[in-house]
Amino acid sequence: MERAVQFLKEAGVYYLATEEGNQPRVRPFGTANVFEGKLYIQTGKVKDVSKQLHANPKAEICAFKDGKWLRIAGELVEDDRTEARKSMLDAYPDLRAMYAEDDGNTEVFYLKNATATFSSFTEAPETITF
Repeated sequence: MERAVQFLKEAGVYYLATEEGNQPRVRPFGTANVFEGKLYIQTGKVKDVSKQLHANPKAEICAFKDGKWLRIAGELVEDDRTEARKSMLDAYPDLRAMYAEDDGNTEVFYLKNATATFSSFTEAPETITF
């Protein structure tokens, strides 16, 4: 998992795919934080992505850097604890201009049953699970 987190952080931006009804939805994200041994992402409860994840927690992340890409498929599970939200905001202090751990909007999800695949055009894919 640490390798996947490092890849996401170095890429800076990754894309999160969810589903809304029968329509895929993809948007850029930038948060990747390890808390209690799990990979977390952050969003706001008022956003469509939050509603989509609560309706269907299956999602996929894709990032690209230096001619390689990473895809992570799994389930995103909300962690409603203040400690988890605080850990994320401490890791990304710039987010505190828009979010606070107890604002009723900040939401963090951790990846469960995740399969990460590292790929490139020149090497065989490598898959890890966490």
